Amino acid sequence: MSIRVRLTLWYTSLLAAILLVLGVSVYSFIGRALLKGIDETIRSQADGVVALFNEENDPLTVLISGRARIPAIDVFASQVYVQIRGRDGRVVQRSTNLGEFTLPGREDAFRASLAGHSVVYEVHDNGRHIRIYSAPIRLRSGQIIGVVEVGQSMDGLDATLHTLRWTLVIGMGTALILAALVGAFLARTALHPVDEITRTARQIAAGRGPEELGRRLQIRQPNDEVGRLASTFNEMLERLEQLFQMQQRLVADVSHELRTPLTTLRGNLDLLRRGAADDPQMREEAIAVMEAEIARMTRMLSDLLLLAQADAGVQLKLQPVELDTLLLDVYRQALIMSAGRVEVHLGHEDQAQVLGDEDRLRQLLLNLVENAIKYTPAGGRVTLSLAREPGWIRITVADTGIGIAPEDLPHIFDRFYRSDKARTRSMGGTGLGLSIAQWIARAHGGQITVESRLGEGSEFTLWLPDRPPTSTS
Repeated sequence: MSIRVRLTLWYTSLLAAILLVLGVSVYSFIGRALLKGIDETIRSQADGVVALFNEENDPLTVLISGRARIPAIDVFASQVYVQIRGRDGRVVQRSTNLGEFTLPGREDAFRASLAGHSVVYEVHDNGRHIRIYSAPIRLRSGQIIGVVEVGQSMDGLDATLHTLRWTLVIGMGTALILAALVGAFLARTALHPVDEITRTARQIAAGRGPEELGRRLQIRQPNDEVGRLASTFNEMLERLEQLFQMQQRLVADVSHELRTPLTTLRGNLDLLRRGAADDPQMREEAIAVMEAEIARMTRMLSDLLLLAQADAGVQLKLQPVELDTLLLDVYRQALIMSAGRVEVHLGHEDQAQVLGDEDRLRQLLLNLVENAIKYTPAGGRVTLSLAREPGWIRITVADTGIGIAPEDLPHIFDRFYRSDKARTRSMGGTGLGLSIAQWIARAHGGQITVESRLGEGSEFTLWLPDRPPTSTS
């Protein structure tokens, strides 16, 4: 069952329950009001008959003679039936509108009235529905000389209630039908964006080209629930499109990076087949080139494996790390890497300890140092420093190299991105070092920032949260 149908059923069922309660309440209220009006009428008429008896009869005369004068009661019979019973139960007088008919009184009600109580009851006789009020005829002396019974036909009330019932049933039925139609229309209108989302998702799933990911939903009401759903769906599509484009670029870059060393290897193999293998010098040169290309491919595949593990959520091995000691080790390796071509200096160095993965942090700093040495001309300078700031530990690798163009700065941490592809490839780079470094930094709760001026040098800064380790894991 679709959501549209369920919403319509829920809405209609709720409205039906409300209308049922309202209808029963209205029916009961009107029925009680009409019945109360009838009771007031027959009670008032009975009280009038008793008052008339007291006007036309002297209590002492009645007591002596034992007989009472019975007044005319037709004056009370414009809307009701009136009859008077003696103490023996015989009808001694009745209103002319009764004709030959006698109000079918109940014996228990008659005895209760003789005992001084008023009783209201209903009877059904010969197809007639009558409500009767039975009251004692009590003189001012307190003597009860009979019973007055006032009845009113309930046919009018029954007809009114019958009409009211059908009016309520037909009205409620019509209201429910209209509510169901309106509810279905409103549900369809409200869920139309959801249908559009479904159609778009199906078209994207069935599509064969990347252009399908470029589709976006039109958001008509951005502030309601469906609008936020559509906005989230568009954000998801944008993210998927970016990931798909990154995948395409990754495949293209890896293919390109592997094609170059493979071409070099094939060329040197062909060279060896054509006779270079017989020349010791040419053979050594070809083997050296092939070993360099193999090392480069191995390094690139290792970097790709590491990034794949990072994407899969690999856990770091965290333990207390002395950053000043680690920086000193990196400084010593930097001296070896520079081979005297550039000057490597150790600047300001504070003592600091963090909970981290020592091997990964070393890899991060070596990547930064290697880039700094690689892109600094001979005679330049690379400086390493460690400082503590409020809440952070800052490790800086600064160089006086060629710098980075402003348009390249936002992309230098992207995988396989190079500002100067030909020059980087000739230097043995894979375009993955900075991506790996940024991942390691973020895995430790920090980040890498960079400031650079073209032709003047760059400064890469690793920021790590200054949270002294309290445990070892």
